[in-house]
Amino acid sequence: MNTFNDSQMHTLLPNEFPALLNEIPDPPKKLYIEGSPIKESGVRIAVVGSRKYSEYGKRATESIISGLANYNVTIVSGCALGIDSIAHQAALRHNINTIGIPGSGLDKSVFYPRSNFFLRDKILEAKGSLLSEFEPNQKAERWTFPKRNRIMAGISHAILVIEAAEKSGTLITARLGLEYDREVMAVPGSIFSETSAGTNDLIRDGARPILSAQDIIEELSLEEKEDLEKETDNANEYGDILSNFSEKISRDEFIANVGNTEEALIILTKMELKGIIRIQGDTIYKN
Repeated sequence: MNTFNDSQMHTLLPNEFPALLNEIPDPPKKLYIEGSPIKESGVRIAVVGSRKYSEYGKRATESIISGLANYNVTIVSGCALGIDSIAHQAALRHNINTIGIPGSGLDKSVFYPRSNFFLRDKILEAKGSLLSEFEPNQKAERWTFPKRNRIMAGISHAILVIEAAEKSGTLITARLGLEYDREVMAVPGSIFSETSAGTNDLIRDGARPILSAQDIIEELSLEEKEDLEKETDNANEYGDILSNFSEKISRDEFIANVGNTEEALIILTKMELKGIIRIQGDTIYKN
């Protein structure tokens, strides 16, 4: 297992990948990561769209992502110009975890696009992650982007497309998402806009239309960060007690560990009410 340091690059083998990525038909043999480990908790949403975005696409991206600020989500995108950059920056602005997956290796000498180098640093400073299956010094080529797109689709629970022309490379990520049984969503646009032709086609073909962050919250049953913090507080509050047994313990052993029968029974009642444990007969089980 890797010991992470934000300033270092690490190699991940398949047994260290996020579980979703190992479900796709052609997972990578290894991944390079810089920054923080990928969180398994919460929902990862790939946000993709046109490099030649409109003001409408920019506003839609910023509005939707800002509406997810109180939820346990991670925004995944490709570090590219356009909607990708706007998505990463909106996530950073609202303290939402973000993962950048460029179409190049992660080494500073080849990171693509060079004009987004500042974004690379901002993602790392915010304890986000950079991820690539390419060798660190691999330059961006035409063939690297479709390969990158499958990683984005594979690692994510859902894909949100915001502006895409009819033959946009962005639609590769959406198509892969459908193949991988991911939730594919799209922001509708004007029938007169070239950059909305692809998204409107996706909706016509069955993608969920997204008009606001609330649509995503409902569609993906997102969990608020507050609820997650409460669960963490509960675990921390009783962490020392729970550490004394693995999966189960008898009531008598538990009382002996606490040292006071009345106090032990009060603790058991609180933990059971909070769903931390379940009690069957004289045996206590961790949830």
